[in-house]
Amino acid sequence: MVLPVRPGREAEFEAAFAEASTLIASIEGYLSHELHRGIEQPSHYLLLVTWEPLAGHTVGFHESPQYEQWSAALHHFYDPFPQVEHYERIA
Repeated sequence: MVLPVRPGREAEFEAAFAEASTLIASIEGYLSHELHRGIEQPSHYLLLVTWEPLAGHTVGFHESPQYEQWSAALHHFYDPFPQVEHYERIA
């Protein structure tokens, strides 16, 4: 998903994300994540998280206390709020 961070808050977001990443990593079904910063739009980040099964994210994470902490740590950086989409590897 693309995370549109408020311009000027990139460094603060990256520090908060580094701390918050331990929350998502603690959920059953989490396998890995990658965060990439945009080159053309440096306030846009691409977050790829691998879950197995998907319910680890849609149920396990979203219904956990860790999600509340994740939201408090990161959601105020986004403008607009990102749209979550799920994909499956085909190659």
